[in-house]
Amino acid sequence: MPTSATVRVPGTTANLGPGFDTLGIALRLYNRIRVEPTAGRNAAITIRSAIADDAREGATAMLAEAAQAFAKRAKKKVSGFEIWLEGDVPIARGLGSSVTARLGCVAALNAIHGSPLDRQALFELVSTLEGHPDNAAPAVFGGFTASTMVNGVARGVRFSLPAAARFVTLIPNFEVSTPAARKLVPLQFSKADTVHCLTRVALITAAFAAGDLEALRGCFDDRIHQPYREALIPQLSGVIQAGERAGAIGGWLSGSGSTIICLTLDRAEAVSRAMSRALPGSRLEILRADSGGVRVETGA
Repeated sequence: MPTSATVRVPGTTANLGPGFDTLGIALRLYNRIRVEPTAGRNAAITIRSAIADDAREGATAMLAEAAQAFAKRAKKKVSGFEIWLEGDVPIARGLGSSVTARLGCVAALNAIHGSPLDRQALFELVSTLEGHPDNAAPAVFGGFTASTMVNGVARGVRFSLPAAARFVTLIPNFEVSTPAARKLVPLQFSKADTVHCLTRVALITAAFAAGDLEALRGCFDDRIHQPYREALIPQLSGVIQAGERAGAIGGWLSGSGSTIICLTLDRAEAVSRAMSRALPGSRLEILRADSGGVRVETGA
């Protein structure tokens, strides 16, 4: 078995408008995580990273919890280790940074211990750690995923995306706290709003499954979380509308934000310029979907 392992984990976009806590897509925006056990030298977890270091509250505890969960599920002994995190997935921007850290840690430990867990087991484990599977599913499997918890066990279905799909990704220069964003979402919804979102989630899933992205026009409008979270991202509707006027099929708040994404097939540059004008000073990326999910690069 290897003495260290490096894995690559894609960033993700979740919810896709009305698909709250269930829909997700893996993006070609990656973090790399290297784990090296330090048993006999140091029983602690040492983080060496600019994207999730010890200065960020809770990072060590989060990774310790992931390691302990792996040890329990795989029936392996895990003591201390050093973990290096690097890449392009920003923290607290709604692009699955916590999933890249948790999944990267677990997948690297899995490789070091002879891969006792398959992808489904990794998915179930990380979904439990995250509290919901919408980011875990695309990070593990790649592509477009619909997922949920069924009788306490994560379950997901994956589809590939057409090669023409482009995700114009606007990353503002401010963070959004996921707990703060969740507090804004009501506990109850009207029948009209619930039916509105259910019908669109069904059509979104069917359109991605069929590879018919044109059928997605008008389907990303949400009444469950985005209208409430716009208090934290006042430019949200304006950025999406600007992207749609420039030719995007539609757009959504990525996760709990602050990133905003518009889907397009052939107008990526025009959509990017329009979105940038609506929220100047943001980082813009034109991304494709990742089709493979988490990958062990060394140490397998």
